[in-house]
Amino acid sequence: MKYCLDLGKQALEKGNPPVGSIIVDGGEIIGEGIESGKSTGDITNHAEILAVRDAIAKGNLERLSRSTLYSTHEPCIMCSYLIRHHKIPTIVYSTDVEFIGGYSSNFSLLKTETVPKWGSAPEVIRGLLEKDSILLSKQYEVQSK
Repeated sequence: MKYCLDLGKQALEKGNPPVGSIIVDGGEIIGEGIESGKSTGDITNHAEILAVRDAIAKGNLERLSRSTLYSTHEPCIMCSYLIRHHKIPTIVYSTDVEFIGGYSSNFSLLKTETVPKWGSAPEVIRGLLEKDSILLSKQYEVQSK
């Protein structure tokens, strides 16, 4: 998670929300992403999506279904759909995302088991290094004013 925070700092330096994400399988980082939706103008450039794209680009598509995704922030609804599609079994994040979080909001795609092809809901671990992530988010809020 400390590496995700470092990636989040890189995102912040580029004017983006401080979100960093990695995908780990067998102790190896197989994909990573830095939030860049604001700086690129492409809303799909969320850290989690970029981490999955990076893993796939490196030939790790089949490893996604046995990996752990780490992120400084709760995956949003869009990212959660991608996570469920690829059947990533474990999600670890620092801080909840109000209103549009894929786990804590009313749109809890990470909890549902009503979509047959998604199978079982992933294990979700939240709050890891939460204070550090919140501090980065506060820096972004100040920077964005």
